[in-house]
Amino acid sequence: MPTEKIVSLLPAATEIICALGLEKNLVGRSHECDFPESVKQLPVCTEANFPDGMSSADIDVKVKEILADALSVYTVKREQIKALSPDVVVTQAQCEVCAVSLKDVEEALENYLDKQAQIISLQPNSLDDIFNDIANVANALNIPQTGAELIENLQERVDIIKHKLKFIDNKPTVACIEWLEPLMISGNWVPGLVNIAGGTPVLAQDGKHSPYVIWDDILQQDPEIIVVMPCGFSIERTMREINLLLDRPGFASLKAVKNDRFYIADGNQYFNRPGPRIVDSIEILAEIIRPKQFIFGYEGEGWIKFSV
Repeated sequence: MPTEKIVSLLPAATEIICALGLEKNLVGRSHECDFPESVKQLPVCTEANFPDGMSSADIDVKVKEILADALSVYTVKREQIKALSPDVVVTQAQCEVCAVSLKDVEEALENYLDKQAQIISLQPNSLDDIFNDIANVANALNIPQTGAELIENLQERVDIIKHKLKFIDNKPTVACIEWLEPLMISGNWVPGLVNIAGGTPVLAQDGKHSPYVIWDDILQQDPEIIVVMPCGFSIERTMREINLLLDRPGFASLKAVKNDRFYIADGNQYFNRPGPRIVDSIEILAEIIRPKQFIFGYEGEGWIKFSV
């Protein structure tokens, strides 16, 4: 097994490393890495540049201000990383808002560590990309067979869902809401997950970044199912701001609301993390979209039905 010391600056990367059986190699994590539970004891190597407890609208404004000034949303703790002396640092180049970026890591560590660390950067935009990232991490850490076996196991779970829905033509329209104020629809890999789970995604395309939308777009689409999964938010955190949707004009007249098909999912733990638990996210969507065909046991923890 590899002996490299690894610092992960991305929750999904931490989950990939642990799923590959290399948790003992982890010596540091980001401030957002919290799964599996045991990684919480590791030294924290990043911090957010805005305070906790802000509203969705305030977070959006603050992030845009920071990025407009060419500053980073997160700070890399260089002294901490230097003290940990990693051989490998894993980060991402997908989203400056989601986690520490490749550029920030490169700038923070350039000519700073006492030895040359290998930087692995993940950049997933689709489910296939996520599986490729798992393979890339496994290859970089010289355990390609372990990576192939993990991907095979994940793919088998996806195939079970695909097979069960093979002959179903009626695919209800599904709006996945990634941010409440301003409104965003979940893009990247989420439309692909909806397709696999037996739905038709609206207002976003698979593999494309999450778009901002206006409320009239949602009213016009009038989706049959709505799943609220704000980026970085637990179900409880989302519930605190759910009135941002409930109070909008015409909300009660939406098909999804009238037919009691309005749901809140844990975006933080599942949908926003492009790691092994992305297959859990597909299973959650399958439970929501196709309740007669699938019961995986996530209701109450990974998602809830919200009756208005």
